[in-house]
Amino acid sequence: MKQGPLPSVDAPDDMTGPTDVPGCGPLPTRVGVTGPAPEEPLGVVAVGPAGAERRAVLATLLELDPVMLTVPAGSWLVVRNAKVSTRAAFVPGYRQPHSYRADRDAAGPALARPPRRVELSVPEPLLRHFTLIDIPDTATLGVAGNRVLLDAVGRAGALLFVIAADQAFTAAELNLLAEVAPTPVEVVFAVTPGAAGWAPLADVPATTEDAGASVPPVGGGATEMDAVAVTVAAHRAALLAAVPALAGARWFPVDDADSAADLRRALVGWSSREGLQRASVDPPVLPGQHGRVAVAADPGDWSERLDRQTRSCAQRIRQHLALELANIHLRAVQEIVFGVGCAGLPDLLDREMAALSLLATAQCDQAVRGIVADVAARVLGAPPVEGVRRRIATAMQYGLADHRPGHELDKVLLITSTAGVAALTGLEAIDALANYPTASRHEVLPPVAVALSGGCWQQWRTPGNDDHNAARAWSQRALREVELGLSREVSRRFEVIRLSLGAVLSDAVDHGILLA
Repeated sequence: MKQGPLPSVDAPDDMTGPTDVPGCGPLPTRVGVTGPAPEEPLGVVAVGPAGAERRAVLATLLELDPVMLTVPAGSWLVVRNAKVSTRAAFVPGYRQPHSYRADRDAAGPALARPPRRVELSVPEPLLRHFTLIDIPDTATLGVAGNRVLLDAVGRAGALLFVIAADQAFTAAELNLLAEVAPTPVEVVFAVTPGAAGWAPLADVPATTEDAGASVPPVGGGATEMDAVAVTVAAHRAALLAAVPALAGARWFPVDDADSAADLRRALVGWSSREGLQRASVDPPVLPGQHGRVAVAADPGDWSERLDRQTRSCAQRIRQHLALELANIHLRAVQEIVFGVGCAGLPDLLDREMAALSLLATAQCDQAVRGIVADVAARVLGAPPVEGVRRRIATAMQYGLADHRPGHELDKVLLITSTAGVAALTGLEAIDALANYPTASRHEVLPPVAVALSGGCWQQWRTPGNDDHNAARAWSQRALREVELGLSREVSRRFEVIRLSLGAVLSDAVDHGILLA
């Protein structure tokens, strides 16, 4: 029987049920833009469709050969400032990155699977102001890739969207920009010449007054200058018709080093303002960071409350992750039957696992913060201020090792070619899974990390291995194993939280003061 099209699987938030668990607080239901922590390094995330010469724009900004910015398909590129040029590929399943030469002759290492990210370090003054991040083309991101992108953009602080003169915004790109628009993220647009130069879009009327940025001549006199202005104005009008909240975004035509100078100055100006703002919200000494904190005269049944909250939070997170994995399975079937086929399965599942890891990490972090705040407030007689909360979190981290011998929490779950899940421990192994690494974490628990092993790429990209039924069965078994593995990890994490927080607060009750 012929199978009809599958329904949309990007489930709305209300399908996942209530997430406001007592003691945990409201748990996030999806990955999105969050405000950057003060210690997060400034970053500019470059995004756009294929054919817009995004790599050439970035190479012009950095005064580099575009070949140096080449990465394997699906990998992110993170460019930092350094005295010596280096390039390293971070591959899930390895604790150490793969180093290879950063020059025209570098073909890169022979890897079983694409790296999650490639870090390029070059001596470039612009990178003293911010890190530059280039991601895959927007058409290849899908639901999960967009969620990972939104998380990175929120932490970096700026989004550079590059589009060619003869291209139009797709619905997926407009939805992405609509999610970024109401956030504090700085959005900047760069327009590059199309195949026919600066010919404007024929079906979008616009005036040069709508361009929103000064448009300098690009070497062809008044006629070419008018074409540039009309092209930029047409793109801006098309964007604002769908996302009016981006009316304040700046637009820059870029086709050579001179025209890129305005874009360069705009990004440097943003980094100066953003850097000052982030520094101003991070006091050198947090309230409650030092000194003794008295305990309430009657803390009540705080221990029983801690037991109930850790159990309920763990159960709610396990339920939500199970629903997410069910949606991922539907998207995997969609890819197999109606998309690229079996060959596209590893890429899709790896992006999905990256987004799932971010979501599970955010939910665990939020739940632990809520539990600490609620139970500590009972013991201390008042909600703990940030300095006290961090002291408790640090004391809990010291106690984690006492409660997890042989059961490390800094664990990577790798989907294998046999649809099983293998474990790899170590913070270095977790770091290899990050598309855009975070700054130092102040959370108690390490991040959740799930990815595909290289064997999955080898299996489903083998010529002739295009059995849709086998691929669907394999993906179902693999995701079931991921669900079981994550369920065990979440339960173990909250049991450790119960023991470590209980030990810290018991000590405080016994001594009458918090000594953490």
